[in-house]
Amino acid sequence: MMETAEELAALQRLLDDSINSSGHHVNRIVSPRRRLSARQLVTALTGMKVLVVATGTARGEPRTSCVDGHFRNGRWIFCTSERAVKARHLRARPAVSVTHADGERMAVFVHGHAEYIVPADPAFAPLDAHYVDHYGSSPREWGPTPVFVRVHPHWMVGYAMDAVDFPDA
Repeated sequence: MMETAEELAALQRLLDDSINSSGHHVNRIVSPRRRLSARQLVTALTGMKVLVVATGTARGEPRTSCVDGHFRNGRWIFCTSERAVKARHLRARPAVSVTHADGERMAVFVHGHAEYIVPADPAFAPLDAHYVDHYGSSPREWGPTPVFVRVHPHWMVGYAMDAVDFPDA
């Protein structure tokens, strides 16, 4: 778990505000016994998780793709090539939705905006170091134009078929 006490508190507020602003349908599915707390969420999201990333074209058409997601400091991050269609979409239109689902066991749904982080950005180096620790190599070695994307959520819901099965951090 990389989150500070302040980040955990902010994440819990976001989760609470998100479910409270959701419609009847979402609230029936993500009932209180199926809601993951911030502590449960950060514990469950340790390590790499496959994310479905949804972006939009210039004509407003949706596009999805999968990436290796890492949940750090209460935010999803992922790396891609700046030549990737999703990167071009996010650079031009930073609205993004991401989903991680582990079968029927658990899921997390996020809507927010993408922060586009290029190698010249000071935020790049710590993310690069995390990837080296995790993968054993830098994204700079994978291709000529790596970028990181950090998702700043404005809505997030953590769901579990049975939340009591998920430990706190």
